Amino acid sequence: MNKIIECVPNFSEGRDLQKLERILDVFRGKKNIKLLDYSSDEDHNRTVVTLVGEPEELGAAMIEAIGRAVELIDLNHHEGQHPRMGAVDVIPFIPIKNATVEEADALAKHVAKEASEKYGLPFFLYEKSATAPHRENLANIRKGQFEGMAEKMKDDMWKPDFGPETIHPTAGATVIGARMPLVAYNVNLSTNNLEIASKIAKQVRHLSGGFRYVKALGIELEDRGIVQVSMNLTDYTKTSIYRVFETIKMEAARYGVNIVGSEIVGLVPMQALVDTADYYLRLENFSSDQVLETRLQ
Repeated sequence: MNKIIECVPNFSEGRDLQKLERILDVFRGKKNIKLLDYSSDEDHNRTVVTLVGEPEELGAAMIEAIGRAVELIDLNHHEGQHPRMGAVDVIPFIPIKNATVEEADALAKHVAKEASEKYGLPFFLYEKSATAPHRENLANIRKGQFEGMAEKMKDDMWKPDFGPETIHPTAGATVIGARMPLVAYNVNLSTNNLEIASKIAKQVRHLSGGFRYVKALGIELEDRGIVQVSMNLTDYTKTSIYRVFETIKMEAARYGVNIVGSEIVGLVPMQALVDTADYYLRLENFSSDQVLETRLQ
């Protein structure tokens, strides 16, 4: 592949493996597309998929996958800890190789136009594709979730950019657009008190006065009997993993709570982990060029 764009669609299904496999089959065995990773979470009831490909083939596959998700996922019967407004909740396109943000933006708009006409699904543009400042942030668009979107979309401020002016009756609405790489990062706490996780999330997220490039919320992991600070680090070069981790550890200590672990969902840029290792190991005169794998590319 010469020109590579990454796509990380989030599907609102993390429990029914048969449905997931039918959606994922859309991406398998296609020329100039590679399914790199997928991660499902039963508590979130959500699956994050990572794929790369040439723009034309990637767009066609994504349109097909949207149709499969609209067919299989009914949000009227969906429950999970993670906020959601659509069967395909969000579809970011990220330039990776020989591609620009403008090209990722054009691809996002093409997919939105074609899928909205084909499936009767409304689409909102976000991040670098947003048509207004109040639409840049995913959390702003998704506020109200599936149950509240029909009423929200009656306001002219929240008319979709493509498709019908009300939600799809079972698949809701989808957010789509171009963005730079982010890190989906979660920190698990040694408590089942959701209020503590929510208070800590408020301290680190940008909307509440925290780090500029952090989106965060508290989530309950019922199967483990603990809670989690679930985050997206939208620019790891400006707000690093280790800085967020240390802040959460400090805030948790105020409540007598420890960090029991953390996780990265999906794929992560290698430099984000190199930066973290550099910080904790206190490396001197270190460069990412010293990482063996960088010399093999």
